[in-house]
Amino acid sequence: MIVRPWLPAIALGAGVLATAGLRADRRLPLRVPLPSVIRDTVDRYVGKDEALDEGELRVAAPNAYLLRAYTIPGDSAADHTFTLYIGYYDHQTQGRTIHSPKNCLPGSGWEPLSSRTEVLATAEGPAPVNRYLLQNHEQRALVLYWYQGRGRVASNEYLVKWQLLRDAAVRRRSDEALVRIIVPVIGKDEDAAWKLAAAQAQRVIGELYQALPS
Repeated sequence: MIVRPWLPAIALGAGVLATAGLRADRRLPLRVPLPSVIRDTVDRYVGKDEALDEGELRVAAPNAYLLRAYTIPGDSAADHTFTLYIGYYDHQTQGRTIHSPKNCLPGSGWEPLSSRTEVLATAEGPAPVNRYLLQNHEQRALVLYWYQGRGRVASNEYLVKWQLLRDAAVRRRSDEALVRIIVPVIGKDEDAAWKLAAAQAQRVIGELYQALPS
């Protein structure tokens, strides 16, 4: 399963980024733990929780996270698997905010072949997500990621930073989650990977709202 070799590049989602003027002194923990609302069994898929290693955890430094690999029991086909990462931050400050996972891709050996924004229909309303097709030698993967918190889902990094600055100043809130789904692409069947990733993203968006502060 293609997960660990490039987990630090895409799954961490936190780094040192100077954001001038960011001040928010409210820490808002999750209402309930992530595993209690993010289902570990979906259709035929069964999820297994994994842990970030010490180095990954030190760099990411989320206040709470969930890293889970989903597979179909008894089925070893590479295209019958996906991984989910959620990193939650109850408080962001100047010099320590969530940053775009795409900034780390070249250094990890994964190069984007294509990228665009997709808008998913969810029970909570339209949800924009980033869609990336990546390649590392002979391996390909489809990645969806987005930012969720303070009552919204966003994909555009510039808009996310603007909303963060505004909410920190006006609402004294900077809580937010980075969510990422990875699905291997077998051959050239990107459509199958997209259908699986989109369905899981729609599910996770709704489930995650149950844990995020209102």
